[in-house]
Amino acid sequence: MSRLPGSGASTAPRPAYLSRLIGRRPAGSSQGEERAAFLFLVPWLAGLIFFLAVPLGYAVWISMTDEQLLRSGRFIGLDNYVEIFTRDPSFLHSLRITLQWVVLTTPLFMAAGLGLSLLLNQKLPGMNVFRTILYIPAVLSGVAVAILWVVLLNGDAGAVNQLLASLGWTNPPNWFEDADWAMAAVAIMGMWGVGGGAVIFLAGLQNIPPHLYEAASIDGAGPLAKFRHITLPMLSPTLFFLFINALIDSLVIIGPLIVIVGRSGSGGPEDSLLFYMLYLYRVGFVEGQLGYGAALAWILTVIGCILVYLTFKAEKRFVYYETE
Repeated sequence: MSRLPGSGASTAPRPAYLSRLIGRRPAGSSQGEERAAFLFLVPWLAGLIFFLAVPLGYAVWISMTDEQLLRSGRFIGLDNYVEIFTRDPSFLHSLRITLQWVVLTTPLFMAAGLGLSLLLNQKLPGMNVFRTILYIPAVLSGVAVAILWVVLLNGDAGAVNQLLASLGWTNPPNWFEDADWAMAAVAIMGMWGVGGGAVIFLAGLQNIPPHLYEAASIDGAGPLAKFRHITLPMLSPTLFFLFINALIDSLVIIGPLIVIVGRSGSGGPEDSLLFYMLYLYRVGFVEGQLGYGAALAWILTVIGCILVYLTFKAEKRFVYYETE
């Protein structure tokens, strides 16, 4: 048995059990592990291909045909896209309405959720009860909530207009029946669900180390300075996450709109509620133009991907991570 020079330590090979204890693997075992890992991934890969890749590829094909709901179509190339961009005024109108909605309501809903979370983060008696109550609307059925608000905002007998009339508003708005107020009414409906975002904001607030606020207080910082220099930077990853979700949700809003305007997808008064997804629904499922509707869907997908990409490009400038 050989020994190291100047020592009594043996250089004999380690026993097999010792190699296993310290994590060494026999030769060739890594290939077996790779095969096992691949076998475990096969069901997931099969599901990904079958439920995602195949439908997406089929949607691309359908968008280049004149497929109808009750009739097979023929290949027409990019004709659907050409017609959308050159001869379809409803496309531009619905896109404008949707982008207006995104710009106006995304900051509004996020600000409301953040403000609500700041209130819920206070250490007051019974705060857990208030947190639960404010989160309940976020888990209710979207259709049920929409029906509730359609009744509340009814222009003739709705509880909201009755309250406004009792406060002295002699001619309250007709809400969903008035082109000037229809989008505002949908925004009021959307405010009902800000409790879900507020709970996520609250989790982010409670992860901010308290010693940062204590150090700022010692330095004489006031509430606004703490909010600007501590809360917002430390909460920026949560803000970024919720912004991405709010952006996507704003682009694909449709459920409440169908409740408001009906399954015909009429677009409301003067088409003031003809959001992009509602127009897509009307073209594809009411009028039965599946090929044209698929082309509209792909255009919205590309627009959404561009907006999300630009948001991620701005992430490094506005989002702070503690590990950086």
